[in-house]
Amino acid sequence: MSFLLFFDESNKIDQPDKKFSYYGAYGGHASALARTTKEVLKIFKEINSKSELHFTEYTHDKHVKKYFKVLNQVINEDISINLLIVDNEDAAKVASQMNISLTELRSLFYVKIPERLFYGITRNIQENIDVKIKVDHDNGYLVLDLYTKLQEQMNAHAAYRNKKYKVKQARPQDSKKSIPLQIIDTFIGIVVFLMEKSYLENTNSTKIKSDLIYRFLIHDKNIDKFQEQIKLYQWTGNETLKELTISKYISEFLVFKTQYDIQELKRLNAILTTYPNMDTKTLRERMEYSNTMKNTLLGYKDELLGLGRNHFLLR
Repeated sequence: MSFLLFFDESNKIDQPDKKFSYYGAYGGHASALARTTKEVLKIFKEINSKSELHFTEYTHDKHVKKYFKVLNQVINEDISINLLIVDNEDAAKVASQMNISLTELRSLFYVKIPERLFYGITRNIQENIDVKIKVDHDNGYLVLDLYTKLQEQMNAHAAYRNKKYKVKQARPQDSKKSIPLQIIDTFIGIVVFLMEKSYLENTNSTKIKSDLIYRFLIHDKNIDKFQEQIKLYQWTGNETLKELTISKYISEFLVFKTQYDIQELKRLNAILTTYPNMDTKTLRERMEYSNTMKNTLLGYKDELLGLGRNHFLLR
């Protein structure tokens, strides 16, 4: 038996075109992750989709059923996802004080960041077990010797705290062949989207992403599970990490989305009251929606009919 950890990041600190950098870890027993992968692949087959999950590339709501079903499947598993946020301005100040480059600082961070991320996932391991770490493939990681650092640091951590696990390997993996890496990518993407309030940009892409996230969160008890199973921490330039509550960002998003949807539902209802038999294409054009937002429109229509926003996704 083995325990698997998957590591991914977004907005690297030495590529500071964003305010924050994000580091994510997702883990579990190999048998549990194998079951999750099997269920996700079953969803892919049912929907006849072979494309990988990648949140930044989710720009067409023809994929909404696939993403919705996968997210719903994963959040209802016994999972642990830890995310660490780094303010890039704080990182730049530290690099300046140390008189080192941001790339050198990034290399140093890889000694401590993984420990902080992985500890919350591995600390409850009770039996002697081998741990394997999988990292999304990136040539830059070889230059920074990330794989060796992860393995050595985690084993030092286990020895110091008298844990029973041992990291046997840390290796790159192609995300196209790894469902767990696609899962952590997608959840990081959602958290980044909520924290940075990208939904306020009001572009077609952000509207499509907002629709997916809203559908996912309002289904069943997903809000509670999302808050319970995803832990957020922020490095603020000192030794102590600050724990963040995702509920604040979810609440702000839901308030915005609810207000936005009310206006869209009013517009749609006015058209359908006058033209109840209008075909979908014409209705979409009257609402001034692109062809990438057809399912967003159909979700609104189902809601007006009293069927619920996720009616067709649950069939």
